This record gives sequence, C-alpha cells and structure tokens, in this order.
Amino acid sequence: MASKEEEAQAPAAASAVQLTPSPKGSGRRLRGAVAHYLGTAIVSGRIAPGERLTGEVANAEALDVSRSAYREAVQVLTAKGLVESRPKAGTRVLPRSRWNMLDPAVLAWAFSGEPDLDFVRDLFELRAIVEPNAARLAAERRDKADIKAMKDALTKMRRYTLATEAGRAADRDFHDALLQATHNSTLIALSASIGAAVNWTTQFKQRARALPRDPLPDHARVFDAIVAGDADAASQAMRTLVDLALEDTRSAM
Repeated sequence: MASKEEEAQAPAAASAVQLTPSPKGSGRRLRGAVAHYLGTAIVSGRIAPGERLTGEVANAEALDVSRSAYREAVQVLTAKGLVESRPKAGTRVLPRSRWNMLDPAVLAWAFSGEPDLDFVRDLFELRAIVEPNAARLAAERRDKADIKAMKDALTKMRRYTLATEAGRAADRDFHDALLQATHNSTLIALSASIGAAVNWTTQFKQRARALPRDPLPDHARVFDAIVAGDADAASQAMRTLVDLALEDTRSAM
C-alpha cells in the first residue's frame, strides 16, 4: 500500500493517458509487445507516476489489440510494481519507489531510451556493493567447475569482443559464473539482475561510438585473483572493474 508521501506524489485524480498504436503480433509475443510499449513509456517518464490509464476497452482499441492481450500486459506491469489496478479507480502508475528496478525487463525498458543519470549511478553503486564482495567469496569457495565456467566466458569475450551480442552474452556469463562461484544462494539470485545491468550499460556505452577502452584485462585480473584464491586481490580487482565501467558509461552520456 502506498505511503502518504507516495500518495501525495501520485494524486488519485490524475488525468487519463491517451495511447497510440503499437506493433501487432500474436499470443505471448503480442502481450510482450504491449507490455514493452507501456513499460517503456512509464519508465521513460512519458507516462508519469500518478497518471491513470484510460479504460481497458479504450486502450485495447487505441493499441489495436484484443482486450485479453492488453489485460495480460497490464498484469505484467503490475507484477513488476509499475502500476496497480483498482475497481472503479482504474489503472494508475505507481511511484518510482514501488518499481522493481532490478527486474531485467524494467532495466531493458530504462535503457531503451536515454536513461536517467541518477539511475545509472544507482546501478553502479549496487554493483560496487555486491560484486567486489562476491569476488571475495568466489576466491575462497570456487571449485574446478566455477573456474572453467569463468575461463570459458573470458575466452568467448576475447574471441567475439563486447561489440557483438555473442561477446556481451559471454560477459553476462562471466558475471553469472562469478556469482555462482560464491555458492551463496541469495547472491546467486541476483545473477539475472546483475547480468541485465552489465548488458544494458555495455550496449549503452557504445550506442554512438566504439567502447573507449578494452575491459577484458579488467575481467582477466578478477579471474586470475579468484583462481589464485586471493580474496583481497579479487575484491579490489572487481572494485576497479566496476569503477572503470562507471567512468566509461559517464563518458558516453
């Protein structure tokens, strides 16, 4: 339930938002397309917190989709904390503090346009808190399978580079393997969110030009420290990796 402060930011009497058609599709793909359209509009601020979407029938017609597809898309947004629907009150965009900002889809919507600088900073602050400590645990707990997974990911990053989807997938695999190497179930649960943050910031950095530098050596230093079982060195190497990635991202904004 929203706090009094949140309700003040999001008045119930907000005006309804008029929607425009989105690309057609079918089944789950159509539901995803509508959710992407609405989610992007909300996260970008085109539909602001507190604003109310017009009724299901009107919006389904405006988007040229079935009522069931629209309803399912709204359910997706509700599950991610972006909107809430109440009888008679309709569907209202919730305050930003209620959004599940670590959901991979929400991250994708945030980076579909020009992301907010404060949000980018928040993501890197999260990574700076989580990943150096995860690297420390990985250095202490990794096994042969963990080392192989990280090594394979580095090999693919070197082969394909981060300018390609295959290379970025390998980058996600490296960070995922590192979290897996902690053998801590709660840290491993962050894998999808950390991987999405890594992926979208990397794509964002090179949307207009090539990456300013090669981040592979930063990853290799983290890997070498983990293999050596040097927890302090692994933590510091990961801290440096995150700090340099933030500098690169800022230079691209």
